[in-house]
Amino acid sequence: MFQPRDLRERVALFFAGLGALLSVALAIVVYQAAHDLGRRLIDETLTAELDDYIARRERNPNSLPPSTVVLQGYVRDIAGGIDGELPPYVAALTPGWHDVASGTLAYRAAVFDRGNTRFYLLHDKSLQTRREERFLLLLAAIAIAATLLSALGGMWVSRAVVAPLADLAAKVRGRGARQPDVEQRPLADDFSTGEIGELARVFDRHLLRMGAFIERERAFSADMSHELRTSLAVILSSTEILLDDATLTDKQRQRIARIDRAAHDMAEFGTALLLMAREEYALAGAGDCIVAAVIEKAVDRHRHLLAHKPVQVELRLDPSVQIPTDGALIDIVASNLIRNAFSYTANGTVSIQLDPRGFRIADTGKGMAEHVAGQAFLRHFRDMASEGAGIGLSLVKRICDRQGWQVRLESRENQGTAVSVEFY
Repeated sequence: MFQPRDLRERVALFFAGLGALLSVALAIVVYQAAHDLGRRLIDETLTAELDDYIARRERNPNSLPPSTVVLQGYVRDIAGGIDGELPPYVAALTPGWHDVASGTLAYRAAVFDRGNTRFYLLHDKSLQTRREERFLLLLAAIAIAATLLSALGGMWVSRAVVAPLADLAAKVRGRGARQPDVEQRPLADDFSTGEIGELARVFDRHLLRMGAFIERERAFSADMSHELRTSLAVILSSTEILLDDATLTDKQRQRIARIDRAAHDMAEFGTALLLMAREEYALAGAGDCIVAAVIEKAVDRHRHLLAHKPVQVELRLDPSVQIPTDGALIDIVASNLIRNAFSYTANGTVSIQLDPRGFRIADTGKGMAEHVAGQAFLRHFRDMASEGAGIGLSLVKRICDRQGWQVRLESRENQGTAVSVEFY
């Protein structure tokens, strides 16, 4: 079903519809009035002709009934005698007014009794019918012309009516959120009265609130980022010092290494979330990134997940692949996919391939059912057998969508999973 795209089209269509409705209604009324008037004139003509013929017949009983191209008269003696032969469609008529059809001809008939004599007078309606048909065509043309004129008038009126609203929309489109410390001319200064002025004032208040909200969020992100990075730096420096302590037992070293990996993971996620929050930075990138080097570091950083597992890692990386993006984003995407592949593969192989089009990570792990694989990129979605929080893959999807990359996941239960990321 057709839906008007904007307010201007709606106004134009309303005027066109209103013009069409009024034109058709007026045409019907005029045509019906003309039809009734034509019939009334025929009836008056028949009455006058009959009165004239009856008067002549009273003076001269041998007077013949009217017989012209349009009029045809007949006389019948009700007692049984007939003056002339009556056609069957005439003989069956009773006194009064009738519409008679004979073949392709149509008549308006008047039948009157005077004493023992019945008078018939028929008027050929063919000429009247043709005039009504031409008149109907004329009314249809007038209705179409009125509809078109209404549509043109509606377009002109809509342009005049919608112009202030379109102007306001253009000004809003070209203006960002008003920040408390940035001086901007209020929209209401250009639209001071009427409904458009009220709408402009609403936009001003809304933009001011958005600016204040954005400023609070920016301050919160900056403060939180600083505090988080400071805390993580303390944790990482402490774990680094502890790991260099030769007096630690193997169990203590494993526990500290676990703390160190968790701190690194937290730093990765924090960096990812901050980059995603800063839209202009995430989209701009920070120079060319050598993808193979990033993937190799991610593999080395997560090899501990394969400890005591009969899993072989196959790397086929093209060292010449470079893409214009921030290396941290590639690291987050690759690290999350590699972490999942290492975590859910108990035996077999994890294959990582990189070419100029993108990279693919495939494993021979437990895989996922079809309905689970279809929801894997949803935020906070977790398979029942998953140990994560359901953030990793959704974060991968968000980064890929932001950068214009295509990410695809193929998985079969107990047969493994393959995830591909295409840069172009």
